[in-house]
Amino acid sequence: MKNRVVIITGASSGIGEACAREFARQGAKLSLAARSIDKLHAIEKELTEQGCEVLSVKTDVSIEKDCENLISQTINKFEKIDILINNAGISMRALFTDVDLSVIKRLMDVNFWGTVFCTKYALPHLLKNRGSLVAITSVAGFHGLPGRTGYSASKFAITGFLETIRIENLKKGLHVLTFAPGFTSSNVRKVALVADGSHQGDTPLNEDKLMPAEKVAKILIKSIKKRKRNKILSLDGKLVFALQHILPKTIDKLTYNHMAKEPNSPFK
Repeated sequence: MKNRVVIITGASSGIGEACAREFARQGAKLSLAARSIDKLHAIEKELTEQGCEVLSVKTDVSIEKDCENLISQTINKFEKIDILINNAGISMRALFTDVDLSVIKRLMDVNFWGTVFCTKYALPHLLKNRGSLVAITSVAGFHGLPGRTGYSASKFAITGFLETIRIENLKKGLHVLTFAPGFTSSNVRKVALVADGSHQGDTPLNEDKLMPAEKVAKILIKSIKKRKRNKILSLDGKLVFALQHILPKTIDKLTYNHMAKEPNSPFK
């Protein structure tokens, strides 16, 4: 990763922040994007003191102009892009019968359109360098999760979008990776949207028992180096992926029962 230019969206916390630190440790140059510019500047200061070149760009990925600006500023500073990590995203927790439709629109705007916008403007530069296009997806991107309609819809859309980009550029040397880390220790559940669009606040899971974001970042970078096509980290996710077309009804029931065990689950 020495001197590779890496853009990371959603870089102010969780997997994005962990990726920034790990890429920096391995010698990459970073363009960090998030809405929270103060948090980005704090990370930038720390990494710069360690000898890493860092650009922080305040970015709301649901806004096309912000994404275009992110790519433009990255090129102006570093003159190239080698890797784009589409990590920015939000989640939700509510039954479809109860949820306000604005919640699902917000999920699609951030998760799906954020990926589309950043990819659109970065793609010519990635193609020039035979670079890597990456999206952080989920088990929810290949099998629906109850209580997560908007989240699953956005992740399914990302999966289809990236697969198509891969095929369209099959002979151009572009590396495309869909990366499904499973439940990771982060603040994504605390800021997940509930039925009325407000933040959930408390996570329903024991965060201490989840995979650390730092471990996820190391596996992600290793997957990029090996130019993997897909990477699923959790055992549950691997089983669902393998069996969903063989035992679809069984997988539906297992998924339902697993998600219903969450504290204060909206369904039982």
